[in-house]
Amino acid sequence: MKNIDLTHCITENMTVYPGTEKPKLEAASTYERDGFKETLLTMFSHTGTHMDAPAHLFEQGASLDSYPADQFVGKGLVIDCRQYKEGQRIPMSCINAVRENADLAEFILFYTGWDSKWGTEEYFRNYPCITEEVADYLIASKKKGVGLDVISIDPISDANLTIHRKIFSESNMVIIENLTRVGEIGNDIFTFCALPMKFKNADGAPVRAIAIVK
Repeated sequence: MKNIDLTHCITENMTVYPGTEKPKLEAASTYERDGFKETLLTMFSHTGTHMDAPAHLFEQGASLDSYPADQFVGKGLVIDCRQYKEGQRIPMSCINAVRENADLAEFILFYTGWDSKWGTEEYFRNYPCITEEVADYLIASKKKGVGLDVISIDPISDANLTIHRKIFSESNMVIIENLTRVGEIGNDIFTFCALPMKFKNADGAPVRAIAIVK
């Protein structure tokens, strides 16, 4: 068995959604002064590799702390979408090409290779996004979640967050954004874990996402 870490490290200089403040990691206690180290973390709930809940967009939507832990672990499948370039949409044909495994999976991860642009301005430019038809499939097949190696499941230009709203208004699926190393997982079903920080009324939270591959 092999564990693959799919998580970007949180740093003060990391990539964040445009307009969001970068995280701060301040030394609250030091070895020299206090005999131990403690860090004060200040960051937004959708920092780095993170999970969105319906409460992100809807006042009455489910928050992450209300989910059972089982929601965050399950059978995953990677859909290789690297053939789709800037501004293109990932169609249902990508799902249909691996439909048997896609139907079995509880989490679908879309591999665009866009994480190679992490830390550059290109990361925000017209990354490939799924179609509404793909979102309909994810909802109808009652997936636990969907993950991507881009900054949002919606285009950066879509201020309405159309795909977010569709998923969260029609299901309690979670959305995991800013994954990395998805291309190392392979094409078979694997165990996916993405455990969010648990705080009250969590609209979203950083996660430590891993793939457990046989």
